[in-house]
Amino acid sequence: MRIFNSRDNECKSPFGSVREGENIHFKITIPRYLGCSSAILALKDDLSGDTVSYSMFWCGMPDENNEQWELDLSNISTGLYWYHFSLDTKQGRKYIMRGWGGEGYFSHTNNDPRYQLLCYDKDFQTPSWLPGGIMYQIFPDRFYFSGEKKEGIYPDKKLHDEWYKIPDWRPDENGIVTNSDFFQGDLKGITEKLDYLQELGVNCIYLNPIFEAYSNHRYDTGDYEKIDPVLGTEEDFKELCSEAKKRGMYIINDGVFSHTGSDSKYFNRQGRYPQNGAYNSKNSPYYTWYKFMDWPNIYHSWWGFDTLPEVEELSYSFDRYINGENGIIRKWMKCGNSGWRLDVADELPDPFIQHIREAIKAENPDALLLGEVWEDASIKESYSSRRRFLYGKQLDSVMNYPFRDAILGFLDCGDGRDMVEMITCILENYPRPVVRCLMNLLGTHDTERVITLLAGERQNGRGREWQANTSLTPSQREYGLKRMRLASGIQFTLPGVPCIYYGDEAGVEGYKDPFNRAPFPWGKEDKGLTEWYKQLAKLRSYCSCLKDGDFKEFGSYERTMGYIRYDDTDELLCVFNAATFPIDFIVPKEFEDGEALLGTILNGRDLEIPANSCAFVKISADKKHISEEPENNEVIPEPAD
Repeated sequence: MRIFNSRDNECKSPFGSVREGENIHFKITIPRYLGCSSAILALKDDLSGDTVSYSMFWCGMPDENNEQWELDLSNISTGLYWYHFSLDTKQGRKYIMRGWGGEGYFSHTNNDPRYQLLCYDKDFQTPSWLPGGIMYQIFPDRFYFSGEKKEGIYPDKKLHDEWYKIPDWRPDENGIVTNSDFFQGDLKGITEKLDYLQELGVNCIYLNPIFEAYSNHRYDTGDYEKIDPVLGTEEDFKELCSEAKKRGMYIINDGVFSHTGSDSKYFNRQGRYPQNGAYNSKNSPYYTWYKFMDWPNIYHSWWGFDTLPEVEELSYSFDRYINGENGIIRKWMKCGNSGWRLDVADELPDPFIQHIREAIKAENPDALLLGEVWEDASIKESYSSRRRFLYGKQLDSVMNYPFRDAILGFLDCGDGRDMVEMITCILENYPRPVVRCLMNLLGTHDTERVITLLAGERQNGRGREWQANTSLTPSQREYGLKRMRLASGIQFTLPGVPCIYYGDEAGVEGYKDPFNRAPFPWGKEDKGLTEWYKQLAKLRSYCSCLKDGDFKEFGSYERTMGYIRYDDTDELLCVFNAATFPIDFIVPKEFEDGEALLGTILNGRDLEIPANSCAFVKISADKKHISEEPENNEVIPEPAD
C-alpha cells in the first residue's frame, strides 16, 4: 500500500492545481510499527516563504498493518505553495517527501523535493471556443501571395519574383543579415486559403506580426496602428477575420510589446518618419517609452540588438497607448481579432500583462490571451521573482514547449516512461482552465523544422552556408515522414490544442532562421502527410475525450509510450511505438471490443503496432461506429455530430 501519491485520488483529491476556495482532501498511509503519534501537513507559501502546519486526523486502519491520517483544506489563497508531511514516530521525526511520479517516501530531512500546489483565482475562465480545436501558425510573408501588387512599400525592401526559393541568408556589404527580402505573402492570400485550413480542421489561426515594420518577420514594429503595406490594408484584415468566422475560425495576433524597431515612428533612428521619435528629440511624445543610458545612441535593446530598442512597459504613456480604451489591443479586436499571443511574455512586467488582460476581456470576455513561455510557466522566474502567469489574472494559457520536449525526447531515444512523466508533471502543475487551451506545438518560427530535426543531420553549430546547402536525403525523408506521423499523433491526442506551424503538414524542411521560414510549397506538398493531418483532425472531432478529457498513463516502457484520454462520453487508448521493430501491445480488457482507428489492427486484446507507428482504440457509451473506409484501408472516423 502506498504512503502517498499526489496523483492518486485516494491520496489527494482533486488532482493537480485547485480553484480558490475548493476543498482539498489529503490522506496518507503509515505502517503501524512506526507508532505515529501525530501527522502534520506543512504548507509553504512560495511568495512569503512562510510555512503553516495543519494537524491531520487519524481515520482508521485499512488493514492490520497500516493506519491512515487525513485532512481537508479549503482556506488557502491564490498563489503557489509547496507541501510535505511531518510525522512524530517512535523512531523520531520522519517526513514524507516527493519522489518520482508523485510517489511519497520517508525521509529523515525535509530538504528533499516537496510537492507543488498551485491555487488559482476562483473566477478564472478561459475561452470556450478553443478546446477541442486545432491551431495553425502562419508566418504571413511565406504562406500565400494573392498576386495583388501593393502600393507604399519601402523602396529598400527586396521583393522576390520567385516563390519556390530559399530566403536570403547572406550578410550584406556591411556584414549584416537585414531580413529585408519579401516573398509578398499577404492577408488576401491567407483569406484565399481558408478553405484549405478548414479541411485541416483548423479553428484558430495565429498570425506572426502583421503591423508595419522594416523586416520580413516584423518583430521590429514600425507602427502598431497600421498593417504592413506588403501584407495589404486594414480592410484586408477585417475581411480575413470576417471570412474566418464564417468558417468557425478565430484569428489571434502576435503582440510584440517588449520592444519596437529602431526604424519606427516611435524611435525613428533612421529618420523614415516625419514626426520626431525618441531618438530624435527628448521632447518626443515617445521619449519616456525607452531606456536611454546616454541619449541618443546608448540605450537598452532586446538581447543587445540595437535595431530593437527595449520599451519601458510601465511608462504610463506606453501602457495607455497599448491597453487604453482606444489603445492598440482594442483597436485590432474591433477589427475582428479574437485574442493575442504575447511575444516574450516572461520579459513583460506583471502589471503590464494584467492590463493587457483587462483590455482584452473588456472588449471580449471570451477572447484568448496566450503567452510565449518556454519552460514550466507555473514556476517560471524572471525579474528576480516568481511569475504569476497562471493564477487567473494574467494569461489564459501558454505555448507548450515542455510537451514538445517530451515528444521529441521520446522520438530521440528517450524512455516512454520518462516522457509521460514530463507530460504528467505539467498537467499536475497547471490549472485545468490553462490545460484546456495549451498551445501544443512541434515547430515554430523560432525552431528548426520538425522533419529536419527528426531525420536530418544535426546542425551542431554549423553556419548558414552549410544549412542552406543541406537537405534530407531520400532515405532520411522517408524516415522523417514516418516520424512526423508519430510525433503529430502524440501532439493531436495530448491535453490541450495542437498547433501546426505552416508547412509542417506539407513536409517542409529547414534548419534555423531563415531556413525554417521558407514559402509554403503549394502544388509540391507531400500529400500523404497532409492527408494524415486531416485524419488526425477527424480523430479529434470524433472523440469527445480529446476536447477536455482527463489523461492517464498506460503501458509506457522504453520505446513505447501509452496513455488513455477519457471523459463521460468515451475513452481513447493511444499507443506510440518509436522502436525500429513492431510490437504487440496488450490493451486493457475494456478495450478489447473497441474501435480500432487509423490503420490499427486489434485481435481481442492484442494490438499490433509496426515500427515508428501509432495506434488508437476507442470505446464509447453509445457504441458509435465508423461508416466509411478509404481505399488504403485505413479506418477514418467520421466527425461527431
